[in-house]
Amino acid sequence: MAKARELIHTRYLGERDYHEAWSAMRAFTAERDASTADELWLLQHPPVYTLGQAGRHEHLLETGATPVIETDRGGQVTWHGPGQLVAYPLLDLRRWHLGVRDLVHALEASVIALLGGYGVTATRRADAPGVYVDGAKIAALGVRVRRGCSYHGLALNASNDLAPFRRINPCGYAGMPVTRLQDLGIATPLDQLEVELASALLRAIDAAARPAGTAGHGPRR
Repeated sequence: MAKARELIHTRYLGERDYHEAWSAMRAFTAERDASTADELWLLQHPPVYTLGQAGRHEHLLETGATPVIETDRGGQVTWHGPGQLVAYPLLDLRRWHLGVRDLVHALEASVIALLGGYGVTATRRADAPGVYVDGAKIAALGVRVRRGCSYHGLALNASNDLAPFRRINPCGYAGMPVTRLQDLGIATPLDQLEVELASALLRAIDAAARPAGTAGHGPRR
């Protein structure tokens, strides 16, 4: 199988309004066909809280003037803002012979590999998708699959403010600690981190991709 780096077009979009990016992802997914090239979007959002499909308003504790958007990704509630890196893989999962759980595993693996390159040990949790360092969440995940194609993705705390997470129950867990790369001694500029995260994610997709005909966890609507 050809490498993800050759087949997936990576786009660095800077800071984009959440609703604008979400609408663009849905439009891209709705309009694509079997010949449409896959894309990986790297960006940041202005401050916003998002509620996934399983989101419960009781987990919004004191959001103040920060907008709250109910979105169609999986998962609970999280926060996005400047200094947090967001990666949205817009993939035809059938092309890569990936199921939803395979994609989630690849997203987690990309962050674990990125942190490992800086000498930081990160882990995943079976009961709460995402990536953790010493029990504190550093990356949140939430994906959506329509007609076998994925959108949404992961958010990695780099140099962003962590205070907004104290105004919610992150991912639906009261008191869940959060951390960021900056607090782990990683001060790499954001534009370089974006490139490193994109490379790690493309490698993780290659590693997770199944040869044609291999049984896997089939995409869900």
